[in-house]
Order: sequence, then structure tokens, then C-alpha cells
Amino acid sequence: MGSATADIDIRVVGVRKRYGDVAAVDGVDLDVARGEFFTMLGPSGSGKTTTLRMIAGFERPDEGRIELAGVDVSGRPPFDRPVNTVFQDYALFPHMTVQQNVEYGLRVRKLAKAERRSRASEVLSLVRLDGFGGRKPGQLSGGQRQRVALARAIVNTPRALLLDEPLGALDLKLRQELQIELKQLQQELGMTFVYVTHDQEEALTMSDRIAVFNHGRIEQVGTPGEMYEHPATAFVAGFIGTSNILRRDGRTFTVRPEKIRLLPLEAEQGEPGTVRATAYLGPSTKFVVSLDGGGELTVVQQNLETRSEDIDRMEGRRVRLHWQPDVEFAIEEEAT
Repeated sequence: MGSATADIDIRVVGVRKRYGDVAAVDGVDLDVARGEFFTMLGPSGSGKTTTLRMIAGFERPDEGRIELAGVDVSGRPPFDRPVNTVFQDYALFPHMTVQQNVEYGLRVRKLAKAERRSRASEVLSLVRLDGFGGRKPGQLSGGQRQRVALARAIVNTPRALLLDEPLGALDLKLRQELQIELKQLQQELGMTFVYVTHDQEEALTMSDRIAVFNHGRIEQVGTPGEMYEHPATAFVAGFIGTSNILRRDGRTFTVRPEKIRLLPLEAEQGEPGTVRATAYLGPSTKFVVSLDGGGELTVVQQNLETRSEDIDRMEGRRVRLHWQPDVEFAIEEEAT
């Protein structure tokens, strides 16, 4: 990043963490800018959660350092770092009311009762829980409990908020609603959010920038648009959305399924092939086409005029596939 050091809230430098013979994190460097929504994305075991736990102070790096607001905090315990963490399981106190849960951190800091109540009420309003202060966590839905956990984490106004798959336990519709709410909350607060997820759609929806983790290392860092349109490696291309990997003339490149046009065989342009399989997805249809020249491509086409009964007749049909040269991008087979 080109940001000045003063604009960097979180800096991870050469961090490594081993558990026995396994390198959970194997040389990670990253900068998170002040006020940024930064997502660490990757499959299970890729190192993203361990990296987040080292930023939080729950784990100590074997090598490297963690800086928060320009200060090396690698040896500091979690309570001595200007960050708070929100977990998937909420970690609320069941015997306390919502108001008492949110006020808890302020009580530990010995703030006056009136100020505690005022600040807790303010953040409960921010997370759309006005009027819920007297309830117990057991009387709330999963989405409401997650909002309480968020309120408790931000009431202390930490320098950064760390979120470890916080929406993972919620159903799809609620998760999608809270994704939008979380992004709006982050923008309203102007606070730095570092978010861990294995869900690429979630990462694309909320993030200013994304770091894709694989085998304890970062494969690529970029904006959602950069990651989707210009994946640097085969892993990134395959992990963020669906992508076609083609190997031709000694090079490897990728082209997204929605960038390919399915044309009649009589068309003048395009590579000939045969439709091997179709999948009707409602708004769109997925076609798998075996190319005469070798290889197989997936094509996604919007059903602007096509009906489901038309799709069934496409299997076995001879077609041509065409895409503009500027939508294909060279990629590395392995991260360097």
C-alpha cells in the first residue's frame, strides 16, 4: 500500500506460527488502513483465523511482529491492545440483561453509571436494538444476539474491531441482511474492521480490500473488483467465484463464465464445441461446453428470453463460444 505509516491501523510483518510440524501461518505481511473494511478470506486451515487471533493477542507469533497504530504489541496480552473481537458464538453473559452485557466493558473501566447507560443506549440504537436493553440473551433471536455482541464490542470505541466469522451461525437470508448492516455500521463509525470468512460472496459484498489466504500464506490482496476481474493465481480465480482456467500455447489464463457468449455453430467467431450439460438456475443458466480443441468451459447466461423448456433441448447441441480478449487474464499456477 502507498499509505503513510500514520494511516496504517494494523501492520503484520513477517509473521509465522507453527503448531508442532504444521505451519498455520507461514510468513504473512499485510497493512490495514485506518477506517478500512479489510477481509481475510480463505478455506478452513488457510491461516486466516490464526492471523486474526495473533492480531487480537490470543496467540503469540513465533516470528515477526504485530503493530497497532504504529506500536509493536506482539508481546502484549489481549486486554492491553486497542482492539475488540466479535466471535461466531456471541459469548454473551446469559444471566445479564442486554444493557448489562453492553455496559460490562465500561464497568470494568470504572466509568460512571450515567455515562455507561448513555453510551450503551447509544450503541444499542446504532445496531437497531432500541428497547431491548431489559431482555436477557435467551429471549433474543440469533441475529439480535449478534447485534448485542457487536454493541458490546464497539461501546469501548476500540481502534479496530476484529470479527471472526460472526455471521456463520445464521441462516442465509439473515446473514445477507446483516452483511449490509455491518458495512453500513462500519461506515457510520469510521472504525477499522478486520473480518474473517470463508464465504467469498460475503467478502465481495462488504470489503474495501480482501486478502486471500491459502496454506498459511497470502496469495493476493486487492479490492473486490481487482480480485474478481484480475485474479493473480489459479487458486484465487477458483476460490473467488467460478472461473474457467485455460492452458493454451504455454500459458495459463482465466475467463469468467458470464464473460463468454454462447453462439450458434453458424456464427463466424468463436471456438466450436458441444454442450455437455446444462443447469437452469432461474435468472440464469449454466452451460458446460466441451471444446473441439480440448478443454471444457463453463458459461453463465442470463435468461432474458430463454425458458426452462428451451434449456433441456440444449444438451448435445453444437455451439461456438466467444469472448473479448480483454476479459481473459494470465495467472500463475502456483503462488510465488
